[in-house]
Amino acid sequence: MKIVIPDDYQDVVHRLSCFSLLAGHDVVRYREPAADPDQLVERLHPAEVIVAIRERVSFSRTLIERLPNLRLIALVGRAATTIDHAACRERNILVSHGASNSPIAPAELTIALIVAARRNVALEAERMRRGDWPCTLSHRLSGNRLGIFGLGAIGSIVARAGAGMGMHPLIWGRDGSAAKAKAAGYEFAANQADLFERSDVLSLHVRLRADTRGIVGPDDLARMKPTSLLVNTSRAELIQPSALLTGLRNGRPGYAAVDVYEKEPVRNGEHPFLSMPNVVCTPHLGWAEWDNFELYFGECFEQILAYAGGLPSRVAN
Repeated sequence: MKIVIPDDYQDVVHRLSCFSLLAGHDVVRYREPAADPDQLVERLHPAEVIVAIRERVSFSRTLIERLPNLRLIALVGRAATTIDHAACRERNILVSHGASNSPIAPAELTIALIVAARRNVALEAERMRRGDWPCTLSHRLSGNRLGIFGLGAIGSIVARAGAGMGMHPLIWGRDGSAAKAKAAGYEFAANQADLFERSDVLSLHVRLRADTRGIVGPDDLARMKPTSLLVNTSRAELIQPSALLTGLRNGRPGYAAVDVYEKEPVRNGEHPFLSMPNVVCTPHLGWAEWDNFELYFGECFEQILAYAGGLPSRVAN
C-alpha cells in the first residue's frame, strides 16, 4: 500500500523500532509542514493510507474530497478533533485510532515546567550561557497552593508530585475530579473563580471538547496573583484567543509555562511569548519521548497491518 506520513517534525518516525512493521509497503515521509493547501494535497494525493500524527494536519471536508485514493486515516493516539468523520464516512474512508493514553510523559513535562518556571531555571541557564552571573530571585514551591484544573490521569500525577514537594493541591473540575480530590484528601475549590484566585501555580489538565474550548477567559486570568504561574501542557484552545498574552502583559498571571499553541509548529521565533522573559516555552514536548512514540506509533502501524489484512481494528467511524 501507498502510505504517507506528513509532518514528522522530529524527523524520528523512521528511527523507531516499530517502523519495521511497515516493511514491504511504499512509505513516504515528510518532515516539514506543507507550505499551503495545494502542496498538502499534492503530498497526500497518492496515499491509500495516511498516518495522522495527532492533530498536526486538519482533515477537513475540503481536504478529504481532494484525496480520491484515500482509504484509511490511521491516527497516532486515541482521538483527534481535526478529522471530519462525516466526510470520511461518505467517501468510505475508515478512521482508526490507538488504544493507549499514557499520562506519564505529559505529567513529567508539566512538573519539569513548574520547577523550571518557578525557580527561573530556563531564564538563568540562558543568562549564564550569555556570560552573565548575578542571578534573579525565584519562588519556592513548598508551601505554595498548586491548582489543578481537571484531576484526570495527568492531573493526578502532577498533584501527587506537587504534594511530594510540599505544595497544597487545590482541585477544580467535573464531578469525577471532585470525587478523586475527596479520595486523595485534596481541597476542592468552591468554583472556577476560587481556583484562579487562590492558586500560586495553576496547571490545566482539561480535555479539549466543544464545551471546554475557551473555558479559561480574561476574567479568570485577571483573578490570578501577580506572582502566580499558569502552566498549559494540554491544549492552547482551552484559553480564549489572546487572553493569556493580554493577561501576562497586564501582570496577571505574572508567569506562564506553555507547551501548546493555537497554530503549530511555531517557526522562526514567531510567537509573542518567545520575547517575554516571564514565559517558558517548549515545542509541544508533552508526549514526545521514545517510549511514548514507540507505544503510539506501534499501535498506529498495527492498525494499518490489520486493515491490510482485511480486519480493520479500532475503527472510529
